[in-house]
Amino acid sequence: MSDEHIKSVSLRCQCGKVAFQVIGAPILAASCHCTSCRRAGRAFEALPSAPPVLDADGGSPVLLYRRDRVRCVAGLEYLEEYRLKPDSPTRRVLAGCCNSAMFGDFTKGHWLSLYRKRFPPGAPPVAMRIMTRDRGADTVPKDDVPSYGGFPPRFLWKLLSAWIAMGFRNPDMGLAHINKSRSP
Repeated sequence: MSDEHIKSVSLRCQCGKVAFQVIGAPILAASCHCTSCRRAGRAFEALPSAPPVLDADGGSPVLLYRRDRVRCVAGLEYLEEYRLKPDSPTRRVLAGCCNSAMFGDFTKGHWLSLYRKRFPPGAPPVAMRIMTRDRGADTVPKDDVPSYGGFPPRFLWKLLSAWIAMGFRNPDMGLAHINKSRSP
């Protein structure tokens, strides 16, 4: 089936200057509780007029999409890259116009982790919590979805299956030259 017959969804920054279009269903929906995602989420939420990033229990809810199913359709010039460390392979991208966190990008990967809070109502719900071991023993996540200390086999299988479907490609998508910015 061609992509024209698959449902597409638009997601926007808070002020509407930046917009992405995604095609089809996400690889999966998860809330990441790793130290880096929680640290970045708190830093982004502390920016002036920034919208929420983290969910109620401090995780970072994301929808993982294949790179070849994501397009920036407006506002590429407003995107700013943030890295927790200069040499980190993971960058997080904000819409600098309104400090809206848009996506996380493991640059060596074939997917983008689009922040769920940027999607319109009706976005797929979080299906699992990952990296909960970084939360510490004193934090017990809710039991509404499965929680995993690391990356469960199902998570890894879904990523591998998506990569196989992509022919083991890692498309650039035109996002390689996003504005470099300060670390959060």
